[in-house]
Amino acid sequence: MPDALDCPTERSRADIHHPVPHPHTPSRSAAMFRSLFERSGVGMAALDSHSRIRRANDAMLALLDRSTSEVRDIAFADLLHPDSRSRLQLGFDQLRLGRTGRFTEYVKVPRPQNAVGGDLTALRMRADARADSPLLVWFQVDPPTAECPPGGARPTLLSETEARILERVAAGASTVQLAGQLHLSCKGIEYHVSAMLRKLDVPNRPALVSRAYTLGILSSGNWPPRVQREYVKGP
Repeated sequence: MPDALDCPTERSRADIHHPVPHPHTPSRSAAMFRSLFERSGVGMAALDSHSRIRRANDAMLALLDRSTSEVRDIAFADLLHPDSRSRLQLGFDQLRLGRTGRFTEYVKVPRPQNAVGGDLTALRMRADARADSPLLVWFQVDPPTAECPPGGARPTLLSETEARILERVAAGASTVQLAGQLHLSCKGIEYHVSAMLRKLDVPNRPALVSRAYTLGILSSGNWPPRVQREYVKGP
């Protein structure tokens, strides 16, 4: 993804709607960036090289349901749902080591009444890892959906075959491997994967696995991955 973003003809939706400064932005743009940070309405936070929060705007504080004093110098991943932490911390480590300039991960923020999910994008702002706030994150909240029926009951999203495919996709199996393991054609595997991408509204397999963990469809802490039975349609 970083290579594509370096190409001026391939910009992400987040870049279009919520532009952020390039690491080489001239200093005269600092005031514009401060205005964007405080007034954009998008949850944003500046982190140090160890992904600890240095400052967060009002929108991010509202998403986290915390005050400035409660988040300062706290590792950002520690404020998220446990299922999101390890994947997010891995992305931060890649930024810290200079192996990527940006990444996007689907995460979930625990809240007293209801969790908030969405895409979190992290960007390295400065090449100098000693800078006070070399990392920037912003959070694009999912729009309201009708995924859950009235009363909060969990929907049964997957067929038995889809559940078995999702478990193996989460374990890293390829289409050819899946076809051999489940005695289906490659086209059959792709059909079921495409159906799950539509159901969970994600663009690719990594995002499918990420969202499945975040929604609780894949149970955390299990290897090999397992789909929880309440998310599988009965016979």
